[in-house]
Amino acid sequence: LRNRMSRRFFVGGNWKCNGTRESVAALIEMLNGFDETTAEVVVFPPSIYLDAALTQLQNVAVGAQNALNRPGYGAFTGEETADMLRDFGVRYVLSGHSERRNLFGEDEQLVALKSRTILDAGLIAVICIGETLQEREAGQTMEVNLRQLNTVLSNLEADSLDRIVIAYEPVWAIGTGLTASPEQAQEVHLALRTWIGETYGAPLAEATRIIYGGSVKGANCQELIAQPDIDGFLVGGASLKPD
Repeated sequence: LRNRMSRRFFVGGNWKCNGTRESVAALIEMLNGFDETTAEVVVFPPSIYLDAALTQLQNVAVGAQNALNRPGYGAFTGEETADMLRDFGVRYVLSGHSERRNLFGEDEQLVALKSRTILDAGLIAVICIGETLQEREAGQTMEVNLRQLNTVLSNLEADSLDRIVIAYEPVWAIGTGLTASPEQAQEVHLALRTWIGETYGAPLAEATRIIYGGSVKGANCQELIAQPDIDGFLVGGASLKPD
């Protein structure tokens, strides 16, 4: 389970609830100045800026930060469904980000439903999991992450599992300036990959990309990516900056 050559490096930039017309235009111009890379690079703008990103970005894919846990269309004021996002040209959707869980009360069952709906629409689900500081200090890191992952994956059709990216984001490291050490992150990533192999088979475990998020920035990304089971990053605030 240690051959990373088959897994394409993934870098996601979650813009969260940030941006103005002016700042988004400048960010798109900056991103278009980068040469095409072998990594899969995806940005997740607020929905109001999806059109600008989809029509103006050149070598960068576009994802949405959220989707309703129901397919199709209907009387759901303020929401977008995965089918609408697909029609719009979006290819990726975040599911289970800790801010959705903590600020908007999305529990594990709702995250599982959203993930299933995203995949059923033919999109790629970036499934976020992670423990709080209290859970880590109580020695529950593996238990929490494996439970969160199992709740989602056990609800999916087997043929959709190759369209997931798992983002391990320890809640205590998101926006705090704290970062899991490379060894801490690798320990969790390896445990997740091992569990996938034991549950769904070695080929899926080998192919599944498990990325890290939590105060990722230029100063620490090299040490993290050197770990054999870290396949990329989900970047928050740093994705809004040139470096």
